[in-house]
Amino acid sequence: MARFRYSMQSILNIKMKMETLAKQEFSAARAALDAEEERLRQLFNRKGEYEKRAKALLAGTLNIRDIEENKAAILVMEDYIVQQKIRVEAAEKNLEDARERLTTVMMERKTHETLKEKAFQAFLMEEKRQESKEIDQLTSYTYGQRISEENNVVKTASV
Repeated sequence: MARFRYSMQSILNIKMKMETLAKQEFSAARAALDAEEERLRQLFNRKGEYEKRAKALLAGTLNIRDIEENKAAILVMEDYIVQQKIRVEAAEKNLEDARERLTTVMMERKTHETLKEKAFQAFLMEEKRQESKEIDQLTSYTYGQRISEENNVVKTASV
């Protein structure tokens, strides 16, 4: 039996490597988004702490300087939060871009795997056809030899 060789195996190998790279990029983008979201949560927590402190400052003896500093800190945290939200949105966009690249690369790889499977099926059909042809030739030869022997036996018996 002949050995199956897919003519575009090198392309399929490249597509598989591209898929691996796309998966790594997607994973890195996911990790970056998670990190940015965690920073945003930390900023919200910090702002919450400043707000609690503001309530405490207003409840006790009033120290205008501490109240103003706390109010300024809350405003700075709000600016940081706005900036961090922009970073989170950018990370989400990067993640979506990586997801689209991964989807495209996976579809290309699957297409080439389908082509390889079809080529293999065609190879198997050709092998069956060749085997059938060889069996037919062998059968014809065997039948021809038997007829020839019978004719020789009949000729010898008549002589």
